[in-house]
Amino acid sequence: MRIAVTGSIATDHLMRFPGRFAEQLLADQLERVSLSFLVDELSIRRGGVAANITFGLGRLGLNPILVGAVGEDFADYRSWLDRHGVDTASVRVSEIAHTARFVCTTDNDLCQIASFYPGAMSEAASIELRPVAERFGGLDLVVVSPNDPQAMLRHTEECRERGYPFAADPSQQLATMDGDSIRSLVDGAAYLFCNEYEKALLASKTGLTDEEILATVGVRVTTLGKDGVVIESADGEAVKVPVVPARSTPDPTGVGDAFRAGFLAGISWELPLERSAQVGALLATMALETVGTQEYSLEQTEVVARLTEAYGAEAAAEVAAHLRSA
Repeated sequence: MRIAVTGSIATDHLMRFPGRFAEQLLADQLERVSLSFLVDELSIRRGGVAANITFGLGRLGLNPILVGAVGEDFADYRSWLDRHGVDTASVRVSEIAHTARFVCTTDNDLCQIASFYPGAMSEAASIELRPVAERFGGLDLVVVSPNDPQAMLRHTEECRERGYPFAADPSQQLATMDGDSIRSLVDGAAYLFCNEYEKALLASKTGLTDEEILATVGVRVTTLGKDGVVIESADGEAVKVPVVPARSTPDPTGVGDAFRAGFLAGISWELPLERSAQVGALLATMALETVGTQEYSLEQTEVVARLTEAYGAEAAAEVAAHLRSA
């Protein structure tokens, strides 16, 4: 399955605050908030939603196509992704801007305060998908993940015009886009990815009911944090999949991206939606247990053991068959 993933490519600066943000925020003073948190950890890692998703797909033996914009400082990052099975030939390199940067602080409750500098990502709207499709003889799925908003709209429109199936993953950009733009992003999507809060925000901004959204997209996938994930479609019953229990939770950054990678791998392997979500939940937990969004490893023996523990031997055996061929 030829999967192109459009979206952000960034460097992550991840910090840890040994306390609780909630104890520092005063409800009656929020309009004048001015805070500085003394952190005790700093990790600089590779990141960006599109890069994280393609990394996960590559770890599972697929060869995803990364589509986005970066700065000339991308050389080492490109080499890393190439070594992990990601096709980076469609990445645009800016002549004037640096690669985007994500700066995030996580507290003891795993709550996060973050900032994102787009940098070269602002040039992503100049990227056409047709040359990417021609290079591979077509595209089976285009993932439109958080990116420059104009790039997201352009990629979505081009998918509709050229008949490329696409997955809508607006997530972080829902806060900056208006209702009409969000409607355009999800209209006709084969898959819609959101977390629980984003699902409510999307409905609020677009004015669409659950029934109207499900009539617009093929499948809606909503992640629920520790409560797992629910998968819905207009013509079927909702399927709920629990999480794979985590052994530790050092950093939640990139968990949603890892889930998408696992889910899309399952779809590529032609697994049922429930099984695909189980693969996604496993990758999400692997990312949760690791500092950094692209630092987890997948040993087949451990993958099978943890899938068996969480979902049973039949689920593990079905996934293991694809891992062996990968």
